[in-house]
Amino acid sequence: MKTTIFSFLLLAGLIFTGCSNKHPKIGFLIHSFESPRWKNDQKYFVDAVKQMGGVPIVKVADNNAEMQLEQAKGLINQGVKVLVVIPVNQKTAAKIVNAAHEKGIQVIAYDRLINNCRLDYYVSTDNVRVGEIQASYLSKIKPKGNYALIGGPPNDNNSRMLYIGQLNILQPLVELKEINIAFRQFANYWTTDEGYRLAIAGLDSLDNKLDAIICGNDAMALGAIKALKERGLEGKVAVAGQDADVPNIQQIMKGNQSVTVFKRIKTMASTAAELAVHLAKKEPLEPYLSTISNGDRLVPSYLVDAVAVNEGNIEMTVVAERN
Repeated sequence: MKTTIFSFLLLAGLIFTGCSNKHPKIGFLIHSFESPRWKNDQKYFVDAVKQMGGVPIVKVADNNAEMQLEQAKGLINQGVKVLVVIPVNQKTAAKIVNAAHEKGIQVIAYDRLINNCRLDYYVSTDNVRVGEIQASYLSKIKPKGNYALIGGPPNDNNSRMLYIGQLNILQPLVELKEINIAFRQFANYWTTDEGYRLAIAGLDSLDNKLDAIICGNDAMALGAIKALKERGLEGKVAVAGQDADVPNIQQIMKGNQSVTVFKRIKTMASTAAELAVHLAKKEPLEPYLSTISNGDRLVPSYLVDAVAVNEGNIEMTVVAERN
């Protein structure tokens, strides 16, 4: 009788494990919805996980690092097989990786690198290249004059990578005395209010004599456009952002924003989803072509191309992917 009961329990356990592997739970931790693009990332990721037979579980931390850590622990306790994380704080998020690894759960950093830990994988865009695209585009339409650089939070690795890319293009022009980087500041948050605050500060410091503003993202670019409008400079100062948010596409159509950089987020989200489900099911992975140092190791990375979007190619880029 005991043997029969044991056999039944063993069989039940095998069946349960088989179902778990066939339809693995995949956790997706999102830092916040401060920019409209993140809801698109969520949708594309969730859809892709479901199409592959996974069960996505999404948590949003409202830019609270401690909340995100607790959400991660909750998902670990719920039995997720893989965690995909957009970290609130790229340093403290190492605690999430460590907690997951204690339970044998792999972690994928999405769009933002997680530093100083044994991170398993990274899916993003080449943010140095994004900065180069922004600066290259504006330097062609504003080859001379005063430039302002408004970056994202300094504790965000993406901010630093964007800045490096921008300087790759602009520094040679500075040395030729063709342009002047007259104002450069990092924001506290990736928000419209921060973009407005820093754009006003730049305009004040330069007595409104500004020719181009490169912003870390489209939310901040909207703030810069608001500041320019108040000074009667809307449409006269070149403005660059990134993310191809709908309000910014509208500003491009109006002539108030020169360019945004479109991260192919559908491709990026699908790549992260496929990687997560393959890891959960212990299936073969697509080969990665890059590694990026996070201060602890060279992290296997999947980097998706980005493209400049202006009034002339909105249909073939942003609209084509989102439809």
